[in-house]
Amino acid sequence: MKVLSTLILSILICLAGCSSKKDSLVVSAAADLMPAFTEMGVLFEKETGIKTTFNFGSTGQLAQQIEKGAPVDLFAAANQSFIDELEKKGLIISETRALYAQGRIVIWTRMESTLKPATLEDLTNPEIGKIAIANPDHAPYGAAAREALQSAGIWEKVSPKLIFGENIRQTMQYAESGNVAAAIVALSLCRQGEGRWVVVPAELHKPLNQALAVIKNSRHESEARRFAQFINSETGRGIMRNYGFTLPSSGSIPVNRTAESK
Repeated sequence: MKVLSTLILSILICLAGCSSKKDSLVVSAAADLMPAFTEMGVLFEKETGIKTTFNFGSTGQLAQQIEKGAPVDLFAAANQSFIDELEKKGLIISETRALYAQGRIVIWTRMESTLKPATLEDLTNPEIGKIAIANPDHAPYGAAAREALQSAGIWEKVSPKLIFGENIRQTMQYAESGNVAAAIVALSLCRQGEGRWVVVPAELHKPLNQALAVIKNSRHESEARRFAQFINSETGRGIMRNYGFTLPSSGSIPVNRTAESK
């Protein structure tokens, strides 16, 4: 794992150091943001001419990379606690920190699967084999999944079935490939492709309040501030809403998906 982290850090340094474009910036973002931010990056570049390079991954691992000096301009975390910790260490520009979304977790199965878990308790069904969640030690969505399973009183029963993804996107890939029977993943990853999902009750886990901040040693602070503002602009919020995020001061409610409603 240490070798992998070092390799990722080296790649990041190369990406940032080799770029000759004055306005390019590096955004480290939680893996649940991949579809939304990829779409947003295209619109942002079209509107501003600023090219954005994204580094998607587990929030905990991205935070560690920033602490080690990775050349990151903006960090969008899946849980505000990681922004809090970086602020305590003097690594962010405090005035730029902002909430941008609240995430939700869902139980996801392939559309062709005969298994249709409607509740977390259904995951204890012996017919449901392996279940994927993101690694709860460093992935906020994995931590939320663990907490929800514990709140439902079934953590001990399903633990032997669990497969951990390094981040929420890898967890989704385990499920999409059929390597697991079901997965607890981010709602934001379910708006593309085929699948069936049921939203996990929010009261079963702490809110996934997602926050961002510009990194203090950013070499593109002005551009990073502009992208942060774009995320919380009318355009950015519209994209986030389309991927199932609840927005700050918003009461939008995610909708379950069944085999009959695509």
